[in-house]
Amino acid sequence: MEYIETAIKGVYIIEPRVFNDARGYFFEAWKQSEFNEKIGPVNFVQDNESKSSKGVLRGLHYQKGSASQAKLVRVIKGCVLDVAVDIRKSSPTFGQHVMVELSEDNKRQFFIPRGFAHGFLVLSEEAIFTYKVDNPYAPQCDAGIRWNDPDLNILWPINPEEVITSEKDLKQPLMKDAELFD
Repeated sequence: MEYIETAIKGVYIIEPRVFNDARGYFFEAWKQSEFNEKIGPVNFVQDNESKSSKGVLRGLHYQKGSASQAKLVRVIKGCVLDVAVDIRKSSPTFGQHVMVELSEDNKRQFFIPRGFAHGFLVLSEEAIFTYKVDNPYAPQCDAGIRWNDPDLNILWPINPEEVITSEKDLKQPLMKDAELFD
């Protein structure tokens, strides 16, 4: 696997070596020893999966405080535009984001450390999105930032009137009003 650090320190795009033949393909999706060597030790404790249709935007989500989560995300069916926003106030890249296309074709993964808000937009007719987290979900620590916060300047490639999102995500605060990391 190739580990590519993005413009924001600690955020990685991981590209696997895919072996194709007449039967289909094979690749290692995750290997703890290699991950630890390239990124550092992360103890993943839970796997999650979602299925969404075209135009669905989930995010920007995070867990507060001691419940914060590092995530290793990938798409096993379809295509999404995935975004990680640095919400660590002491970070030199505070408020900046990284955007990457994840698909069943490119088989990329995206590692997002603790201290980031995360979201994705489904570009294909349907997408199955899966991710590992290093802390179990804690509903009392659930938090988010509005996906279309103008201060974040995320250029989602969709007409805002066509976005399909949850009522909860429509009511998320702007980043300037959200509880962030120090």
